[in-house]
Amino acid sequence: MKLKLLRTLLLLTVICTMNSCSSDSSENQTADASVKKVISYSYNSIELETMDLINAHRVSVGLNRLEKINHMSYKSEEHDNYMIANNVVNHNDFAARSENIMKTLGAKSVSENIAYNFNTPQAVLNAWLSSPGHKENIEGNFTHFGIAIKENPVNGRKYYTNIFAKI
Repeated sequence: MKLKLLRTLLLLTVICTMNSCSSDSSENQTADASVKKVISYSYNSIELETMDLINAHRVSVGLNRLEKINHMSYKSEEHDNYMIANNVVNHNDFAARSENIMKTLGAKSVSENIAYNFNTPQAVLNAWLSSPGHKENIEGNFTHFGIAIKENPVNGRKYYTNIFAKI
């Protein structure tokens, strides 16, 4: 009798364990939501001017114009908000942003420029072009880009994140 009860309990344990480890459709929806493409983004005039200046520079050196993608600008904005909230200027979590853009948009390569405390689009572009790594991104083999420029409400300083991708 005890052996029969033990076998039944063992069988129930195995069944419960298998059910708890199986994937659930709501878990799959959560994973899919993490790569959901952001369709709309409201550009401010400084962002649009900076994008125009980047494209004008690319054309002036014989390169293609880049198309803006709202999803990439949204990811840029997320990073600006992170930098403002944490009072830092860095590329933290670039791997996650890059992976998201690759999965969501099918990008083959992704790069990023950041900047801090420039007052005009021309000033930030000049600084990026004076830096070999940033210039390489601006003049890189890319087809699309996104940008966000956000002001810290506490001190009024601007944070820039510019993402480039080849799609």
